[in-house]
Amino acid sequence: MRNELNELATFAIVASERSFTRAAAKIGVSQSALSHTIRGLERRLELQLLARTTKSVAPTAAGAALLKELSPALEQIARALNKARSVRHRPAGRLRIVMSRSAAVMVLLPRLTAFAETHPDIVLDVVTVTGPVDLVAGEFDAGIQLGEYIQKDMIAVRVTQELRLAVVGSPGYFASRSIPQKPKDLNDHRCISLRLPGGPYRWEFEQGRKAVTIGVNGPLIIDDTNLVIQAALAGVGVGLAFEEQVAEYVAKRRLIRVLEDWTPPIPGFFMYYPSRQHQPAALSALVNALRLS
Repeated sequence: MRNELNELATFAIVASERSFTRAAAKIGVSQSALSHTIRGLERRLELQLLARTTKSVAPTAAGAALLKELSPALEQIARALNKARSVRHRPAGRLRIVMSRSAAVMVLLPRLTAFAETHPDIVLDVVTVTGPVDLVAGEFDAGIQLGEYIQKDMIAVRVTQELRLAVVGSPGYFASRSIPQKPKDLNDHRCISLRLPGGPYRWEFEQGRKAVTIGVNGPLIIDDTNLVIQAALAGVGVGLAFEEQVAEYVAKRRLIRVLEDWTPPIPGFFMYYPSRQHQPAALSALVNALRLS
């Protein structure tokens, strides 16, 4: 198919220029190569498309009929190619981005107004998920994910500082229960679990050289840390969320933070994408807008 398109485009140029010499110069090939291409096309079609003399070249009736049908299609292809090339240089078009709801709230939304005003021709098509995603298989341009979950072959750009997780519960919940002092004490509490693709998240803790992983139990398993927080505020149980997400509630004593010395910093969020080669201008603009300065 590709060879046929090249041959038809070559024929159209020769017919338009009415000269193998001028057409060869325009395309950047030799006259002999050009003649070989046209002869091959005519042989396959079993039609003479160009009448040739030592002084002139002109389409035959069959060639003129083909050119009439061919020209609009070639022009449409040329416009489509020019439009595709413009994406490389002008920040415009649609970007498919995948991230968790927490990343959308913490990373994207605070910068979205400024980005939309600066780049009005870019549309961000955002899909929120829980857990890691294969960008290529999902046909995404980029994603935002915690650094520990990003595949090694991805380009990763930091978009937040290090983060910390916080274990929280409402004053009402703890009114009749002891405050957990060690991660294993969570076994005696109702815990709100976060669902990941492989199952409920196992809570991970560290203190010095000690590392503990707890498979918590409780009355609720949900797939969004923002819903975990709302459930904790309602007194359903103990929840795990990002420190930034619960800081205001903790400051106002609507939530009580526990096990703080067991939750060290984690790498934070990164924007990631498969390759730097031929990166669209729209993606470059989003990377620059979200990049941690």
